[in-house]
Amino acid sequence: MAKVMTHMCMSLDGFVAGPDDDPGELFDWYWVGDVEVPSARPDMTFQVDADSAAVLRELTSGCGALVAGRRLFDITDGWGDEHPVGAPVVVVTHRPPPDDAAGPLPRTTFTGSVQEGIATAKEIAGDRDVTIASADIIQQALNLGLVDELCISQIPVLFGSGLRYFGELVGDHVMLDDPIVVPGVRALHLRYPVRR
Repeated sequence: MAKVMTHMCMSLDGFVAGPDDDPGELFDWYWVGDVEVPSARPDMTFQVDADSAAVLRELTSGCGALVAGRRLFDITDGWGDEHPVGAPVVVVTHRPPPDDAAGPLPRTTFTGSVQEGIATAKEIAGDRDVTIASADIIQQALNLGLVDELCISQIPVLFGSGLRYFGELVGDHVMLDDPIVVPGVRALHLRYPVRR
């Protein structure tokens, strides 16, 4: 059964980017191994260790749609309408699509709310997973009870400040089942099913 999951790289102290939106060392693990994992972009091939390669292949091959926030979409210039995962992107925003986009964005859909974004992504993904890859959208989806599994690639670095993976939760604690743990080079990959 298709899941709504999250995946981001996170510092040991819980940040996905510094105060200036720079992910710093969080992506270093993508290029420190000897196993090639192609992305959907012809200009990008990951070089990871064998254990991280298995994690990366599973995350990318199972993704039928990606949900992102407008902030991340703008920072990345919409990935040129071709996210490295290869899945269509659903952008949650209250602003209209950018007028200055370089051509049409046939693989990008814009929605107005987290609920609408996840519903749209599920429709696009069919029987494949939906992955949320923006901290603010993850936080809102957790508060709404829309997340089935949290995936974290925890990186051995301390940021001290910046953009948190998890922010303020509303209501009760979010209980998680025991993790699946995969140690990699420069990343510890964690998957936590969300208890219902």
